[in-house]
Amino acid sequence: MNRSVKPTGRYSGVAMLLHWLIAALIVWGFALGWVMTDIPGFTPTKLRYFSWHKWIGVTVLALVLVRVLWRATHAAPALPRSMHGWEKGAAHLGHFALYLLMIAIPVSGYLYSSAAGIQVVYLGIWPLPTLIGPDTALKGVLRTVHVTLDYALLAVVVVHVLAVAKHQLLDRQNVLARMLPFGTPRD
Repeated sequence: MNRSVKPTGRYSGVAMLLHWLIAALIVWGFALGWVMTDIPGFTPTKLRYFSWHKWIGVTVLALVLVRVLWRATHAAPALPRSMHGWEKGAAHLGHFALYLLMIAIPVSGYLYSSAAGIQVVYLGIWPLPTLIGPDTALKGVLRTVHVTLDYALLAVVVVHVLAVAKHQLLDRQNVLARMLPFGTPRD
């Protein structure tokens, strides 16, 4: 297992695939969460959206765990040498926050479902274990935690995208090419 930092270049194809797949699922899950909570009552559409939201969350958690294992065994390309030290530190802190939130959000949602007395049945086929019993007070706390973490992730993602845009457009470092199968990253 070689954990040394790769020279400036791009991420592996597996890392790119996981990055963009997880990103798309998070956007879809957030959008569903936003829409489903505004549907009054318990309609079939609302219940279907809740199921899809949970399936997305379980899938994101599984893919993020795969991504963490991949990252632990495959070094990331070095950040451009032209980046300031504080920018590199902020990038590492931002990535840590992204990983932490991408794990904490599905876990909090899963626990929220358990506290609500609703078993998660992945893809409508595989019942997942109930980790905690129904608890009205805990349900309210976990809902608040889940929603708060969602908005924290939204904020971190916005900062992440703005940082990429800054390095891409203002600094001309072409950092986006590190996570795309085309283009040439610059130092």
